[in-house]
Amino acid sequence: MTKRDILIIPDSKLRLVSEPVATVDDGVRQLADDMLETMYDAPGIGLAAIQIGVPTRMLVLDVAREGEEPDPMVVINPQVVWESPERSTYQEGCLSIPEYYEDVERPARIGVKFLDREGAAREIEADGLLATCLQHEIDHLNGVLFIDHLSKLKRDRVVKKFQKQARLTQKA
Repeated sequence: MTKRDILIIPDSKLRLVSEPVATVDDGVRQLADDMLETMYDAPGIGLAAIQIGVPTRMLVLDVAREGEEPDPMVVINPQVVWESPERSTYQEGCLSIPEYYEDVERPARIGVKFLDREGAAREIEADGLLATCLQHEIDHLNGVLFIDHLSKLKRDRVVKKFQKQARLTQKA
């Protein structure tokens, strides 16, 4: 397993729409292992492949609470097949937008079809933190960031902050 660098806004790669995984093979499983190591090291509860610069429709997550056994999930080619009309709001953050958190409203429950790390077809119903995390990471696969769910004012403010940081880092 190899820890990878996480892309930070305003990196334009974060806006790419990821391509489906054609075959789940050892290379895909190695990428999943690298992503899990990177996510746990960050630390975070979810990571999309594009966040490490790989435009592939794959994400990893682990929403186990502190003190619980880790419960990593590898989700390949996810598709939201249904969502509830009920909404829920969670405070979200993102490894690609460090130390910035905002409340985001999303469907409270969703159904997702995907392939697991062995290439087996799976379907799950998710609610609570798992539903929020899946929707957040699937958004990444479509080039959408959680700040896109905020008001234009809030979004512009955080983007400007990170653009300024990026310019200062380039000068250093």
